[in-house]
Amino acid sequence: MTGSFETASAESTRRAGKSLARFLRPGDVVALAGDLGAGKTQLVGGVATGLGVDEPVTSPTFNLLLVHPGALPLYHFDLYRLEREAELEDLAFYETLEGDGVSVIEWGDRFPRALPADHLLVTIRRRGPEDRVFELLPSGSRSAELAREWMGALAAQGNAP
Repeated sequence: MTGSFETASAESTRRAGKSLARFLRPGDVVALAGDLGAGKTQLVGGVATGLGVDEPVTSPTFNLLLVHPGALPLYHFDLYRLEREAELEDLAFYETLEGDGVSVIEWGDRFPRALPADHLLVTIRRRGPEDRVFELLPSGSRSAELAREWMGALAAQGNAP
């Protein structure tokens, strides 16, 4: 199942992320794709809020991985600065994905072979200065369930987070 929805502001993008957080379980992997400034970090900020993370969420571009404690640990990756898939080993990438938290990976489309077989790819495209279109592409049964639950929640809200 693929799906899509739109947001009209940074705040509505954060609300969409908060909605997603309700359905996340340990071991879930959400890979984010989109141009610079598309709203990846805004979405992660909403996920963090939904998971009860108290600290502000910023892009981990220079750190590559930030860990945010919450109801579930949030592993926030940013692969933008990596040049080779082999560099993921230095981040304990694979071990972290199998950990007790949720992994959200900005620029997750950079190394598609490194992603687990079951992950949710969310591609974000700009439609205007504030408007964004989100396309969901699950790759396994758990990510399909996650996409279905998230889309259902957004539809119940009138598809307007």
